[in-house]
Amino acid sequence: MPMNQQALHSKLAEWRDRLKEARYSGTRRARDSTGEEIEYKSDSEMAKAIAAIDAELAPIQRHATVRFQTSKGL
Repeated sequence: MPMNQQALHSKLAEWRDRLKEARYSGTRRARDSTGEEIEYKSDSEMAKAIAAIDAELAPIQRHATVRFQTSKGL
């Protein structure tokens, strides 16, 4: 994974984790890595934000998969 994609993946995953933590604790506010606080109007709005981040992470995570194919050489 190129460095800029790796950094993007890391930031998005961190933001998703902060949103989930806030949502599961019953809080509608989350603070991003710059310190900016965002307040969501409802739980469903937070759920949509988390789903949007997951959709952005999906293509990045797919490229990180390594598959091996082996045989006995017969």
